[in-house]
Parts: sequence; C-alpha cells; structure tokens
Amino acid sequence: MNSLELGNLGKPDKLGFGGAGIGNLYRAIPDGEALATVLAAWDVGIRYFDTAPHYGLGLSEQRLGAVLRDKPRDEFVISTKVGRLLEPNASGGQDPEGFDVPATKRRVWDFSETGIRRSIEDSLERLGLDHVDIAYLHDPDVHDLHAGISQGLPALEKLRSEGVVRAIGVGINSAEAALECVEAADLDLVMLAGRYTLLEQPGVPLLERCAERSTGVVSVGAYNSGILARPEVPEDAHYNYDQAPPDVLERARALADVCREFGVELPTAALQFPLRHPAVVNVTAGATTPEQVATNAARMEAPVPEELWEALERAGR
Repeated sequence: MNSLELGNLGKPDKLGFGGAGIGNLYRAIPDGEALATVLAAWDVGIRYFDTAPHYGLGLSEQRLGAVLRDKPRDEFVISTKVGRLLEPNASGGQDPEGFDVPATKRRVWDFSETGIRRSIEDSLERLGLDHVDIAYLHDPDVHDLHAGISQGLPALEKLRSEGVVRAIGVGINSAEAALECVEAADLDLVMLAGRYTLLEQPGVPLLERCAERSTGVVSVGAYNSGILARPEVPEDAHYNYDQAPPDVLERARALADVCREFGVELPTAALQFPLRHPAVVNVTAGATTPEQVATNAARMEAPVPEELWEALERAGR
C-alpha cells in the first residue's frame, strides 16, 4: 500500500478513531458503552480504526474487534502497534500505566523480529481478525530509539514484504525521533502525537521530509491532551498529559479568541488544522462515548473560512 492511499482504502477519509479511550484510559467505561462508541464511529462513516496492545493491556483490541469482526473486512482499515508484548502478571493490582484495568498482564518491550511477529499474532487473536492493515512500531523514542531503528523497523519491512501487513510506520511523540525513523527506513506512515497542532508545530521539518518521501502522516493528539478540546479554555486544562502551565493557557485562549471572531469554535479549528499540511492524510481522534464520536465528526465537517487560518497566521499561532 502506498502511504498516500490511506484515504482510498475503505473510505478512511479525514477522520479516524483512536482506541486508547476504549482501553479504559484514565477511567473505566462499561463494555456496552465502549462497543456503542465504536459502532457510533462506524455509523458516522469512520473507516480507519487504530489500537495497540498497550491500550488497556489488550482491552482496546478486544473491544474494537468485537464490533469490527462483524463488518465487511474490505470496508475498513485497522492499525495496531508492536514493540510491547503482554505477558502474564501474578502480582495483581491495577495497571500502573494510566489504564483503569486489572494488571493481569505486564508489558515487556521487545523490538526483535520474533517479538514483533508474536505481537501481531497476539493482536489478531484479541481482535478476532485474520489480518491488520498497518503495523506501527510503538514509542521507540520512549524505550530505545537505536533498537527501534536497527531491529524493529527492518523487521516491519520484512513483514510487509511477506504480505503479513500492508503498510508499516512508527507511532511516536517526538518529531525529531520520527524524522530519524523516516530517514532510516521505507515507511508508509508516521503516526505523530501532538507535535503538529494548532497550538504548536515542532513537527514541521518532519512533515516536510515526509512529503518529499511520500510518507503519509496520521495526526493524533490534535487537542494537545485536552487544552484545545473545548471552546473556552478552563483553568484546569491539560496539556501533554499534565496541568497546562500559565503561558500555554494564555496562548490557547488567544487562539480561542481569534476563532471566536470568525464564528468557529476552538476545537473545530484544532481538529481540522493538521490536514492543511499536504503530508497529513488523516486526523485520528479518540472517544469514549457515542456523543464524543458525533461531536468529532461534526467538527471535522464544519465550515471554516480561509480568513480564519490567515488571521491565525498573522497572530503567530
């Protein structure tokens, strides 16, 4: 699969569904609500779904698969991630990595070819599918970038050549580390979290290089952990998974003021902004309720005048 064909496979189009939330990120949600959320995404026309073993120790994959395995397989695109294997955990307690699930398993980093093959097999079992379309090497910048580049990416290239997956990439927070990966391997996609948003754009050099290499970018974290998720920016807004500092709050509120002048809500501009760069092929957003899915879909389709983008440029975004 050529990277820029993502939007032509089963109509993933502009908006994708991110599966961290249905893995009980930060809070537990009932099975019924999680499944209804995935179904709502399908019903509004979303056809690109992303998940990972990391999300809820496999819970996200299980819930996503419970809905998608009953859908025509050629009508949707699904990605999962490799690099963390799930092993039995006898110590008990709750997951220590932000997901509200029992710690019946533990994550073990493994960027080897053997580990990556096993990761794909385990994911398929949880999903109940016979293949995934895209495999991302997950968080090499967090664990070991050198091992990711020297072991993980060649292993993914081999799996793609064998037809095990149709496309490969990295799922990553650091634009600088992502650029190293793009230069080191023939990647179809980069899933970039929060580094090219309405609030900040340190990912510009990466996106420019991706455009040159025909490597598509899937933008995630368009709301910057929540600070751009509401029309009015509250004092307790989160940024990069923590309390937003005063200078970031001030900058976000200035953006909201400019948007308001043009009758556009801040989260609408935030969700649509990444697609203004030609390298970005999709914006994927998480949701934990059907209502959030509907809101994201409506925001993606809401009209935004070109004059707003020009005003944001003048304001120094």
